[in-house]
Amino acid sequence: MKLYDCQLVFHENLFYETRTMGRFYETGRLLHNIALTYALGFAQTPYYHADDVPHYAEELAALNEAGVYVTPARGESISFAIHTFKFGEEQSSVFMEKSNRNIPSYGRAKEVAVGSRFRFGVISPIELSFPRWIRMGLWMSKAKLTVLHTTTLEEVHEPMREVIGYYPINPADMPDSAALLLFDLVSMRPSNLVENAEVESATWWRGSGHDSTMMLPTGMRYRIADPQPDTRRRK
Repeated sequence: MKLYDCQLVFHENLFYETRTMGRFYETGRLLHNIALTYALGFAQTPYYHADDVPHYAEELAALNEAGVYVTPARGESISFAIHTFKFGEEQSSVFMEKSNRNIPSYGRAKEVAVGSRFRFGVISPIELSFPRWIRMGLWMSKAKLTVLHTTTLEEVHEPMREVIGYYPINPADMPDSAALLLFDLVSMRPSNLVENAEVESATWWRGSGHDSTMMLPTGMRYRIADPQPDTRRRK
């Protein structure tokens, strides 16, 4: 099993809505592993969905079958910028239905600024190729991707408790054989993430990074459930 230790450097401001306070929309300090997986091109979604909801289970199934998994990304060096925005709409009828999409129409946005750096890992039993540039967020912001280090992971069959600080963890993706003991919760969509997690597991992946030894529980895979469409009748 290989671990690709990756870095993202943003060349444009990044915006995604993590928290809303009135008309103030805040971008968080972590990057969700679901968003990273799609941005890397490892999973794809059609341009049009008839039911207007994601299909994560279906679109990520091939990665689970192949044993490929992308971790969430932590911020190595982050700065923020705030600006005001407003989207204009072309109204073609008197009655306009309210959109259920997570896209604000106007307000102030707190964005991750140009030059911010993030770090994440990709676990894979096969050799992978990575794009040099990717785009993320509502503005499809451009970021440069660099694989800093590639290491071979050793599987350790020994029950242990470890504090995982190298990458954030998506607790929804953890196997049933592993347990979260202590952690810092970070509220995000589509699922919450944790940092500095103390994890108890019977088996581990162990590898060496640039500056430390990294430990991750084995069996991490995409387990997020698809949201259900809103079947309420609109008037």
